[in-house]
Amino acid sequence: MRFARAFLTLTLVVILAGLVFGTDQEKKPATKAAAKPAMDEKAAMAMMEKLATPSEGHKKLDLMVGTWHAKNTMWMDPSKPPVVSEGTSEHKWILGGRFLEQRFEGTFMNMPFSGIGYTGYDNYKKKYVSVWMDSAATSIMNMTGSFDASGKILTTTGKMDDFTTGKTMTVREKMTLTGKDEILFEMWGPDPTGKEYRMMEIQYTRKGQ
Repeated sequence: MRFARAFLTLTLVVILAGLVFGTDQEKKPATKAAAKPAMDEKAAMAMMEKLATPSEGHKKLDLMVGTWHAKNTMWMDPSKPPVVSEGTSEHKWILGGRFLEQRFEGTFMNMPFSGIGYTGYDNYKKKYVSVWMDSAATSIMNMTGSFDASGKILTTTGKMDDFTTGKTMTVREKMTLTGKDEILFEMWGPDPTGKEYRMMEIQYTRKGQ
């Protein structure tokens, strides 16, 4: 609680400093491109509170909360049979419903595999944001995206390091809410020729069903 108060105090200091700086700037002679008027303290506080409050965007992720059985199918090479494994994934809200935490435990290539992910809705950018890290790498993958008009398909894109080529590749993910007890996750990336192919599929089934 002490840390939370300290962080809030620091946030307010930064905002107020910005307001003062903005006021000083207004005293300088006008330039060709006039600066946008600084937001006053009351308006800044109201805006910060609004942006920090879980919204309808967050509620669309409610269906993912729970404990799931996961069947993973991965194509290491599009021309070869996939590698299939299983695991358990637990999803729960953290930080007052602002981020959905995913903790995965299973196997990959007959070896223990663990992963942690966080997904949320950025009220300011009006985009879904997510990060993923696991025991198979030392990097963190960042993705951004949005739901389709039906509110059942979340598509995100991001960058991923390809150590085999020394380059960065673009990946695309799609999470389809097929029902309250089933979720289909799909991931695409480039093959050796640069053509996009489906790299992974995870079929989530709610445990207890």
